[in-house]
Amino acid sequence: MWRDRDFRRLWVGQTVSQLGEHTTLVVLPLCAVLTLGAGAGELGVLRAVGQAPILLLSLLVGAWVDRWRTRTVMVLADVGRTLALGAAAVAWFFGALGLPALLVAGFAVGALSVFFDVAYQASLVRLVKRDQLVRGNSALEGSRSAAQIAGPALGGALVSLLSAPIAAASSALLFALSFLSIRRIRRSESIPEPTYQLSQGLPGPTRQLSQRLPEPAQEPQRRPPRVWRRIREGLRFVIGDTSLRAVCLASAAFQFSLAATTTVYLLFLPRELRLSGIEVGLVLAATGPGALLGSLLAARLPGRFGHGVVLVSAAALGDGAFLCVPALHGSSAGTVLALVAVGLVFGTFGQLVNVTVMAVRQALTPDGMQGRAAATITFVGMGLTPLGSLLGGFLADEWGPRLSLAVTAAGMLLSPLLMALSPLARLGRTLPARGAPCPARS
Repeated sequence: MWRDRDFRRLWVGQTVSQLGEHTTLVVLPLCAVLTLGAGAGELGVLRAVGQAPILLLSLLVGAWVDRWRTRTVMVLADVGRTLALGAAAVAWFFGALGLPALLVAGFAVGALSVFFDVAYQASLVRLVKRDQLVRGNSALEGSRSAAQIAGPALGGALVSLLSAPIAAASSALLFALSFLSIRRIRRSESIPEPTYQLSQGLPGPTRQLSQRLPEPAQEPQRRPPRVWRRIREGLRFVIGDTSLRAVCLASAAFQFSLAATTTVYLLFLPRELRLSGIEVGLVLAATGPGALLGSLLAARLPGRFGHGVVLVSAAALGDGAFLCVPALHGSSAGTVLALVAVGLVFGTFGQLVNVTVMAVRQALTPDGMQGRAAATITFVGMGLTPLGSLLGGFLADEWGPRLSLAVTAAGMLLSPLLMALSPLARLGRTLPARGAPCPARS
């Protein structure tokens, strides 16, 4: 797989793009808090606007990506994010950078990131063999983990040492480098036809995938299905599969609580604990080494202990780690080390869950449905994140950062509970075939 030039180009481009994305996720909120003096409510609005495209666009993007060249989608997304962040830096140069400009930049970057993330997941399926999906996902998620290490640290350092607008310009350069790598992918993609449909009248656990009959001879050129029809097919497929439906519910609970927790956390670190921008970047970057370790473990642990055991236990351990944070006080070295330890644990087990869930989703999904399945799960799982961010800002205003952080962190434990009560907990060492019920753990 590593001898494949096109896979390497996808991997390099995705790595640099993730670095730019994770840098931006720190730069824009810190710019609002430290440069513009934004309050908790304004920070919640900024994060919600950046996450709104997940709710608004995911289903449409999934339907489009299944019909488009993924290389083209990723290239255009990188160009758009470069221009959006570059425009924010130019606005600062002319003294016009304010919260409205940050809101526009955040929405644009969020929207184009939806396109890129759905496209690169579908692109992997078109580039590698099916038995290479776990290793391919491990490589891509490992690079995302590396970006989680460098991105927050780079963003925090640039904001502290230079300025937030210069940090935004640096993120724009990273997206430009991603564009240069991905545009060099030469393999001609064969866009899969929607050759599968759900059988009618069957209950979810016993539903089957059946091949679509060929069109009559008098219609030699069939028009492509309409976008909304394709979206409905993706929704019906995911909802009709009990395992994928459980992934959606658990992801929705986790992402909603995580969005609220992160909003409060970004206020708790600089204002309650009095950490500097560099220390904030270091603490946020701590999830990266853990996530890198989680990606490596994901290539081994599910096959040894079973996918269900790994999913439930890793989610409980990773999410529970954040409950320690509200008990911390002061900005001593011990506090920073404790926050780094929490980030390592959260990153390790969170990434283990991410990679395992992605492998389950890809194994259960036909090639022609990959983009729509990924987008549907993203839509359901992350569609509530704007509301979570708003809730985090509201709670921080009403209750203060410390109590709010304890409440929102406890909410993340709903995710492993939902997985433990679902068929995901029964997944064994071998993933089920398409359309087959989840086997008992063996």
